[in-house]
Amino acid sequence: MDPQIPDKLYFKIGEVADLIGVKPHVLRYWESEFEGLQPVKSRSRQRLYRRQDIETALQIKDLLHGRGFTIAGAQKLLRSRGKATQASPEASTPIPIENDLLTLLASIREDLVRLKDSLGTDDDSASR
Repeated sequence: MDPQIPDKLYFKIGEVADLIGVKPHVLRYWESEFEGLQPVKSRSRQRLYRRQDIETALQIKDLLHGRGFTIAGAQKLLRSRGKATQASPEASTPIPIENDLLTLLASIREDLVRLKDSLGTDDDSASR
């Protein structure tokens, strides 16, 4: 009963919700509860899901809706499965495209600037 996943690199949250058969707010909730479901975000902060994210969301839906697992039970099972597949070379994460890498670096830079500002350090004392 797995839906046919189109051959694309990235999918918007509405497309994924339609493929999986849940509402977008359910996907956003699952992101907060399951470590394996972490879509990248575009410059406009729009969620972009990869095929791997869709497959993870399908597994989560099957565990919660199909098999009747609780959130905690599904988390535990997926974590144990994740440890088993981490050793296999097939489980490698795809290399992000250049635009996503630049977005990630800009986001990290913003976080570091905010952290520096919150610590109250000035440039003179940091350079000593």
